[in-house]
Amino acid sequence: MKNMKTKNLAATAIFAALTAVLAQLVIPLPFTPIPFSMGVFAVFLTGALLPMSNSIYALLVYILLGAVGLPVFGHFSGGIGVILGPTGGYILTYPIMAFLVALFIHLFHKRSVLSLAIGMLCAIAVCYLGGSLWYCVVARVTWAKSIALTVLPFVPFDLIKIVFCIPLSLALAKALQKARMLPANS
Repeated sequence: MKNMKTKNLAATAIFAALTAVLAQLVIPLPFTPIPFSMGVFAVFLTGALLPMSNSIYALLVYILLGAVGLPVFGHFSGGIGVILGPTGGYILTYPIMAFLVALFIHLFHKRSVLSLAIGMLCAIAVCYLGGSLWYCVVARVTWAKSIALTVLPFVPFDLIKIVFCIPLSLALAKALQKARMLPANS
């Protein structure tokens, strides 16, 4: 029992760190204030590989580390100012996104292409909703303008992330289960 708690804690920390690493893979885009980021890919993996509660904890740890000033957000930035800035709404949805991916695995009683696809599509919809509404407030623009600037340019990229993340998640889950490194589902 103690060994399983240790594995869950370690996996949670590893996925918080993975998110911090992948969040640094950003490409500023000239037509939008929101950069292309691989942070969302890490969030998908977190939800796909960790149990629901651990997936939430991993992303909450990531956000808290960034909020206190550690440079875990894109461009090696950190601090509450990032959360209160244009990308803050997206970052704040990360725990919900990971939870949704893990929830669909739980609802389907297995990790499959279908459960991951539905979970990731629901997760990205929540990300778009939270991020675009937050951007409306921060930038003082209409929701339609926010959607045009902060959602529509990213839909093709995020669909590609999902297409690549699903088989990677399935392969990693199989390998981690074989090595008995995947945390127990909760």
